[in-house]
Amino acid sequence: MTTTVSPAANLAPLQAVTGVVPPETNEVILYTAWPAVTDASAVIARVSEMLMKSLVLAPLAWGMLLPLYFKKVLPFLAKRYCLSNRRVYVARGLHCRVAEEVALTAIDEVRLPEASYNAFFRSGDLELVSAGKVVLTLTGVSEPESFRRAILNTVIAWVPGKAAQLLPLVPASAAK
Repeated sequence: MTTTVSPAANLAPLQAVTGVVPPETNEVILYTAWPAVTDASAVIARVSEMLMKSLVLAPLAWGMLLPLYFKKVLPFLAKRYCLSNRRVYVARGLHCRVAEEVALTAIDEVRLPEASYNAFFRSGDLELVSAGKVVLTLTGVSEPESFRRAILNTVIAWVPGKAAQLLPLVPASAAK
């Protein structure tokens, strides 16, 4: 019995670890975060948060948030925050048109302002800092701390020289 290898199998790039693609070879999306409903309307989100704390008015709050939820998930209206092995960008619409982007090489810091975090919706704003200035603000990110760590880990892993800037050096004499 003979085995045949399809021609498509020969086109696949050889990878040391399956699924790990260096930025020089190809761009791959590593993480996608969807904005919370707080991104669409902060006022409606605050009012619905107050209404949900009462059992009687909770259905009214759900009704208020329903259009914001559908705006969030409908493909032709949706906005998402994407992290690739080359950049962080805001994608909009059905065909993921890039609205704003920042290269990983330009990112010096990722901030989560304390005032922007909403514990009820578990969302907050992330600020991407380059050369001391905020170059991109991602508003209403769901689970912002995990997305922040993912961005920092990707920068450390894929941008040469950034690990020394982002990771604090702990001298051996500091260990107790």
